Amino acid sequence: MTGFLKQHLIDPELCIRCYTCEEICAINAISHDDNNVVVDMSKCQYCMDCIAPCPTGSIDNWRIVTKPYSIEEQYEWLELPEQEEQEEGSGGKGELIEALDEDVAALLAQAHLGAGGKAMAPLSASKPTVNLHSFDKPVEALVQGTYRLTQEGGDGEVHHIILDLGADAFPVLEGQSIGIIAPGTAKNGKPHLPRLYSISSPRDGERPNTNNLSLAIKRHEHGLCSNYMCGLQRGDKVNVTGPFGASFLLPEDPRAKLIMICTGTGSAPFRGFTMRRQRTMPDLMGGLKLFFGAQSPETLPYFQPLKKIPDAFLEKHFAYSRLDNEPKEYVQDKLRAAASQLAPMLKDPDTYIYICGLKAMEEGVEHAFEDIAQNAGMNWKDIRDQMREAGRYHVETY
Repeated sequence: MTGFLKQHLIDPELCIRCYTCEEICAINAISHDDNNVVVDMSKCQYCMDCIAPCPTGSIDNWRIVTKPYSIEEQYEWLELPEQEEQEEGSGGKGELIEALDEDVAALLAQAHLGAGGKAMAPLSASKPTVNLHSFDKPVEALVQGTYRLTQEGGDGEVHHIILDLGADAFPVLEGQSIGIIAPGTAKNGKPHLPRLYSISSPRDGERPNTNNLSLAIKRHEHGLCSNYMCGLQRGDKVNVTGPFGASFLLPEDPRAKLIMICTGTGSAPFRGFTMRRQRTMPDLMGGLKLFFGAQSPETLPYFQPLKKIPDAFLEKHFAYSRLDNEPKEYVQDKLRAAASQLAPMLKDPDTYIYICGLKAMEEGVEHAFEDIAQNAGMNWKDIRDQMREAGRYHVETY
C-alpha cells in the first residue's frame, strides 16, 4: 500500500513557545512565526531528538496523511486537526491499519484512541488564552516591585517580581507561563528568544482586581535572563510574551482535591492555585496538600507566607535535604510518610496530582507513588494513565 505518510506535528494548544525544539533541531526542520512553532515535513528525518526536551509533550504528535500539511497551514492553526479517516478498498480504516508498517500503525492507533500520554486540562478548568502576545509583538510590562524571597547564604537567590501590564490585555490563569525577552542579541545576531517563567499569582492579579502578575525567579550564575530579571528595579520595563500553557490548570470544581509536589521555584504555580482557592473558596478546608522540597527553610521560596496559611486549608509537608545534623529528606520521602492519607486519594476520582520543579525529582516521585499504590493493592501505572486521560495528572519539570 502506497501513498500514506506519517507527519510530525506540534500541538499549538499545548506548545508554550519555549523554542527548545527549534534550537535542538540540527537540520532546521522546526521553525516559528508570530503564532506557532511548526515542523517542515520535507526536512524532518524522524530523528526524535526534539521529543525528550519538550516540557509539555506538544511536540509528540503525529498524523497519517496522503497530502502533508504545509508550513503555511500549520502557522494558521489554533488547535491540532483530528486524524482524518483514510479509506482504502472495501476494508476502509481497518484495512489501512493492517497494511501500514508497524510503526505507522501504532501512531494511527494512538491518534484514534486519543491516549498517548498527552496532557489534558481538568474538565472544570477555565478556558485559557494562549499566545496573545508573540515573540515579534511582545507587550511591555512595568516592574511594580521586586524583593528577595530567600535568605543570604542559600543555594542561589530567588526573587519575587511583580509586573504591571497597565492597559494591555493579558488574561492569565493559574498554572500558565509567560516569556521574558532579555535585551540584546544572541551570538547569531538575532534577539534573544524568550525564557519561560511560571506565574505565581492568581488570575485576578497579585492584588485582587489588578492587571498585574508575579513571578518567582532564581538567579543562575550563567543565566542570561535570570540575571537580567533578578537585577531589575522598580520602574524598569520588560518585554513579555504569552501567556502559554493549556493543561497545567486549576480545576474550578470545589470537590477537587489537589496533591501538589514541588521543588524551588516550582512552587510558583501552587502559590497561584492556593491564592485562587483562598479568594474564591475560603471556607473549603482539607482539599490542598503541598509537598515542598528544598535544602533548608532559608532556601525555600515563600516559606514565611506559607507558614501563615492554616493547615486546615493547606496541609504542608516540607522536605529538607541539607539540615545540619539531620538526615536528608526529599519530597518522595514525605510522600511515603503520608501514604495512609494518599492511598485513598488515588482511588478518588476527585483527586488531582501536580508535579513542578527540578526534573531530578520526577523519578523519585514516580517510585514513591508506585510503592504507595502497590501497598494498597493498586497498580500505579494504570491509575496514573487514567488520571492523565481525565486531566487529573500533570507534570512540568525542567
